[in-house]
Amino acid sequence: MDAAVADTSFGHFENAEQIAFWNGAGGARWVARRAELDAMLAPVRDALLEHAALEVGERVLDIGCGCGATMIAAAEKVGPGGSVVGLDVSAAMLTAAHELAPAEAPVSFVQGDAMVHHFKAASADIVISRLGVMYFANPVRAVLNIRNALRSEGRIAFACWGELRDNPWALEPLQAAYDHVPKLPGLRPHAPDDFAFGAGEWIEKVMTDAGVRRVRLERCDMALDLAAGNGLEAAVQTALAIGPVGRAVSGQPSEAVEAATAAVRKALARYAKGQGVTVPASFWIVTAVDP
Repeated sequence: MDAAVADTSFGHFENAEQIAFWNGAGGARWVARRAELDAMLAPVRDALLEHAALEVGERVLDIGCGCGATMIAAAEKVGPGGSVVGLDVSAAMLTAAHELAPAEAPVSFVQGDAMVHHFKAASADIVISRLGVMYFANPVRAVLNIRNALRSEGRIAFACWGELRDNPWALEPLQAAYDHVPKLPGLRPHAPDDFAFGAGEWIEKVMTDAGVRRVRLERCDMALDLAAGNGLEAAVQTALAIGPVGRAVSGQPSEAVEAATAAVRKALARYAKGQGVTVPASFWIVTAVDP
């Protein structure tokens, strides 16, 4: 996959803002901190793959594969007789995934918008996603389209963040920054966002409306190390890179950004122990079966 030049014209117009974000500042932040973020999110990946129960030889489709950590771990489980296709809107993140993947891994990469991408019918035994399904303007349409890739009785397994109020790793830095920068504008209910799938009832409605069955949700509460073992400053940079606080400070005057960053540092300092900064987090693991 040659992702040297970002193409943002392939997706549905309703997803244009998200596609532009992940081919701009959002994708750049993730790529810059790929190693730290993969380490922080390893427990999420591991919980997802445990529930996915991949078998040797299976064909896997990873939606929102990002920089590739989950799909590469999946490839190890399915072995050389299986395959993993990673789909993402971000050219930069797909390039990083391609560079990370071992040459012998049975993986391939596609830039596309899963809401409208033309999937090869019945080409996957299972669809997985680590925190990549919350950004569609029309999530029911996205799931319906993704189902085209699944064989009959194919499986779905994804991880998504719970409610913002249950994720202090994101909420507390944001609240601290609000003393120095304006609050983010309110989103319409269930608008594309990190926490769009926070409510379990909404997830169940989306999946049911999209026609899948045996929908199961398991809430996972655990502490994640925002520092990935690299100390408080690394945790601050991670919060600014992937949490909503990063959007809050974006475009603000330098003095306000410096003050907000100091406030984030103070908020996270109470979680620091040694080189780790472990902050409570909550996410859902969702599984379902295609009829």
